[in-house]
Amino acid sequence: MTKLNKVTIEVKKENQPTKVDKRKFNTGRPVNKKSARYKRLAKQAFYADVNSKFVSGNAFKLKNQASEYHYTKNADGKGGALFNGIGSYVCNINYIGRTKVQGFTYVLDKCVNVEINLKEVQFVS
Repeated sequence: MTKLNKVTIEVKKENQPTKVDKRKFNTGRPVNKKSARYKRLAKQAFYADVNSKFVSGNAFKLKNQASEYHYTKNADGKGGALFNGIGSYVCNINYIGRTKVQGFTYVLDKCVNVEINLKEVQFVS
């Protein structure tokens, strides 16, 4: 074997396409939209959306009625009142739940309880 003193060898790597590990792009299992958990979460999201729209004062209609209503909070933040589309008072609201709103109004000096099911409310956009 002979020594080569003045010879240098340069190794150049040609631009080859780099391989990408596609396994990291997998986000997991596909969503089963028919599962009970997915339906429950979708229902909870719907209830939260309807409740936030009601509390924020968006106008809505009740089923089989043409008049619009909107909710306005009291200054102290506890309870509020329901007003119709032209701004006249309809009833006081003393409880807002996830899917139910309870209130009262006085008709001929008698207290009449009012209950609104938020599942049956149609919001005006």
